[in-house]
Amino acid sequence: MRTRIGTRLILGAGLATALVIGGMAVVILRSHTAQLLAERTRSADQLSETIKSATHFDMLENRRENLHRQIRAVGGLAGEGIQKVRVFNKEGRIMFSSAEEEIGTSLDIRGEACYACHAEGRPLERLGIQARARTFRTPDGGRILGLINPIPNEPSCSTADCHAHSSKQSLLGVLDVNISLTEVDREIAHSRMLITASAVLAILAGSLILWWLNRRLVVRPVAALVAGTRRVGEGDLGTTIPVSGNHELSELAGAFNTMTQRLAETQRQLAQADKLASVGRLAAGVAHEINNPLTGVLSYASLLRKRMEGDTAACEDLDVIVRETVRCRGIIRGLLDFARPTPPARKPMDLNEVVRRAVSVVMTQLSLNQVDLSLDLATELPMVHADANQIQQVAVNLLLNAGDAIGDGGGTIRVTTRTRTEDSVELLVQDNGRGIPAEDLPRIFEPFYTTKGNHGTGLGLAVSWGIVEAHGGALEVRSDPGQGTCFTLRIPTSAGSGQIPIPTTT
Repeated sequence: MRTRIGTRLILGAGLATALVIGGMAVVILRSHTAQLLAERTRSADQLSETIKSATHFDMLENRRENLHRQIRAVGGLAGEGIQKVRVFNKEGRIMFSSAEEEIGTSLDIRGEACYACHAEGRPLERLGIQARARTFRTPDGGRILGLINPIPNEPSCSTADCHAHSSKQSLLGVLDVNISLTEVDREIAHSRMLITASAVLAILAGSLILWWLNRRLVVRPVAALVAGTRRVGEGDLGTTIPVSGNHELSELAGAFNTMTQRLAETQRQLAQADKLASVGRLAAGVAHEINNPLTGVLSYASLLRKRMEGDTAACEDLDVIVRETVRCRGIIRGLLDFARPTPPARKPMDLNEVVRRAVSVVMTQLSLNQVDLSLDLATELPMVHADANQIQQVAVNLLLNAGDAIGDGGGTIRVTTRTRTEDSVELLVQDNGRGIPAEDLPRIFEPFYTTKGNHGTGLGLAVSWGIVEAHGGALEVRSDPGQGTCFTLRIPTSAGSGQIPIPTTT
């Protein structure tokens, strides 16, 4: 049977809370009980000293009737909790007692009144108050606190004529006071009930708070993660999990969202790569089949053009045929370059020099369109291990695309080179043209997709992306409609430092 992690946390934390609070309740209850007994013992000792003081002269002058009367009077104060008062002689015989039926009887030294001093094995007058106190139960089940108080021999007793004692005798007898513990037991029971109820309420309140915190901080985030993982497993890579708070589960949710975004990007790249592979196979077959007859058409059209120099109308028609055939051949050549890209011949090259050569190729066309070109080439740029011709082809394509984006109205193109990290350099081509619409950005690297209408084939960026991929670099684009576009070409400086490129659009 599956148990939720939240349930396990609640049970474990609840059990720990119950053990801690229960242990504290037991300690508090025991401490309170001991405190009550200690207070009642001190009260019994004070009462015992009071009785000794009140009966001192009666004992000294042997006024037995007065002594009997006082002991009976004190022993009759049941409302004050006094159960019994009695006096033992040194042999353990009861000489005076509030219960007259006990007078003259003797107690066993193992009895409840004698055991304390005999068990200690030392003189009674040297015992502390706690050692002289004992508790026992009556036949009806009530608890009694008994406290014995020694009656020492004094010089006035040993020299008196009435009942002189030997001066060598240190102890004349024992005063025994019995106090009922009914009120104490009642208060202990009340305290036990109160502490138990408080402990139960504390455990319930703590468990409720733990349940709420667990549901808010653990159960809900974990449930969201489980649901999101299931949706991703079903193919929904657009799934995101709300990130709230600043703890480990929120970090996990953020990492999950980042993972799904990268998975979606990777899926898009794989789909594009599959498209590129399919189009490449198709392009190779089509180019092979069309290239030869197209060359024949171009050759015969050129020959007819030379033979019919005097026929102006025919020459114009033949010029159209030649021009469109040349255009078709360029498309076929692009298809062949796309379908069977040449592996880069990597050699150390200067990116700034490659950019200058690319600029010299397109400068005339840009000037005719009234485009101003500015160069911001970094000094001390590290050498790049790459195929200079292929990188130049990418740079030329980016510059031509920037010129087309500006159009005939004129504008500016800024070309920048810079060191990005110790392992890579960047080429930035930025224009102030019309920009690329947001809906077109994700598709600009797809083959045959163009925003130029009949003026483009849609293969330039696809071929450029393939070249960058072969070099282990990256090609990124950032565009704001109406404000311009910036393409960033990133190339690793060494042959083995590149990673799989990810074309990025923003």
